[in-house]
Amino acid sequence: MDYRIIIEPGRSEKNYWKDLWRYRELFYILSWRDIKVRYKQTALGVLWAILRPLLTMIVFTFVFGRIAKMPAIGTAPYSIMVFAGLLPWQFFSNSLTESSNSLVGNERLITKVYFPRLIIPVSSVITSFIDFLISFTILLALFIIYRYTPPVEIFLMPVFWIMAFLASFGPGLYLTALNVKYRDFRYIIPFIVQFGLFISPVGYASMQVGPEWQAIYSLNPMVGVIDAFRWCIVKDAPNPMLHYPFYISLAVILFFMWLSIYQFRKMEKNFADLI
Repeated sequence: MDYRIIIEPGRSEKNYWKDLWRYRELFYILSWRDIKVRYKQTALGVLWAILRPLLTMIVFTFVFGRIAKMPAIGTAPYSIMVFAGLLPWQFFSNSLTESSNSLVGNERLITKVYFPRLIIPVSSVITSFIDFLISFTILLALFIIYRYTPPVEIFLMPVFWIMAFLASFGPGLYLTALNVKYRDFRYIIPFIVQFGLFISPVGYASMQVGPEWQAIYSLNPMVGVIDAFRWCIVKDAPNPMLHYPFYISLAVILFFMWLSIYQFRKMEKNFADLI
């Protein structure tokens, strides 16, 4: 089908969301390009997507499980409990890092060609999701090593994949818009990721946080996501959807999505000049 781009006041706003569908092939092209170049000229290649979470799991299991002697939840081995929290966190941290620099990294494309700029950070999150699926194979290997049978709730996990995607996309979209105007954020984002790792229930269970702090703690959107993943993977883990902190995290995720899209669209018209 032949599409014509008509640029005039007010018209681009009306057709913006239609253009996202019209340029859907660009999602595939940019995502596939990022996947191919991510591990290019590396000795281990795609194995880095497995080694990074695996080594992190070993460190967290040793520090929190052996030294700090944090109690596990449910009946799963501590390593599986840790990896169940590490999976969504790695997806979040990779998405935040990649999408926040995506616009700056595609400077030439933005300044020369018209297309909805929203495509670029979305394709970065999709690329991080591919790494997430590769890392998921470690979980399957842990099931075999420990002879562990996950609960039937594991079949509900794709629902929470969507939740993890939204939790990653919202902050990433907001930060990538700010990074175009304020390049200081390239130095702030690694700190956010590192700090967020320790205030998220990756190496420990969220129930370790006192009940008087649960509401504030759940303002971290990854709390609800990690608890949901653990419920799908760890036998006898508490169902987060029966407790209010989960819905606080969900509300924060949806708010960030709305705020990020609003701010991104507001700043988008100036990207070509600022970048």
